[in-house]
Amino acid sequence: MPAGRGQSREFWRGAGRRVAEFTLILGNKNYSSWSLRAWLVVKQAGLDFEELVIPLYNQTHKAEILRHSPSGKVPCLKHGETIVWESLAIAEYVNELKPEAGLWPAEPAARALARSVSAEMHAGFAQLRKHMPMNLRASTGDRGLASAVQEDVNRITALWRDCRRRHAGYKPYLFGEVSIADFMYAPVAARFQTYGVALDGDAQDYVTAVLELAAMQEWTEAAKREPWIIPELEV
Repeated sequence: MPAGRGQSREFWRGAGRRVAEFTLILGNKNYSSWSLRAWLVVKQAGLDFEELVIPLYNQTHKAEILRHSPSGKVPCLKHGETIVWESLAIAEYVNELKPEAGLWPAEPAARALARSVSAEMHAGFAQLRKHMPMNLRASTGDRGLASAVQEDVNRITALWRDCRRRHAGYKPYLFGEVSIADFMYAPVAARFQTYGVALDGDAQDYVTAVLELAAMQEWTEAAKREPWIIPELEV
């Protein structure tokens, strides 16, 4: 029976050994926002893959990750002899393998904007990351934001409004159809829910659409079942 979209499919290679074509090395699903981004891309592309979750922030995690990723960080995608690390590099690699998945917008101007906002997420918003770590099991309610964090929130929601105004039409995502850009901001949507960030109607509608993605819900349910607790990331 063929594997479902984005499910792990293994095949026999050698006597008694089953391997998958792709392996995605991840950190804790509850906390690892970069792992989430890469996983959503791989799921959307419909790759048949297996995942390896390495619990972070313990005495052995760096050594365990270095067995797979030369950076010593997650995520990392293994495809035969090819190893790709960093979420945005993984997204680009998967896009090249599966152009039919439409991971970037088709129109050049929209695609350029999608890459720009994705790169800004990859490199920026340090205050939001510092003060609002991803924690899918937690819910704090609105507790107010430091001014530096509010500046990040304002910039992010302005980006969302601009992308949707210019390219979404009546569809719910940043560029109409779901794309890598949405996956780059999916952990931000989760943070806004966890920390009860007050948003205007358009931004809140976008957060709701991202959190209602089937793949996002699958990841969140898996995160809630994880046994690991990282005290410094609890809120």
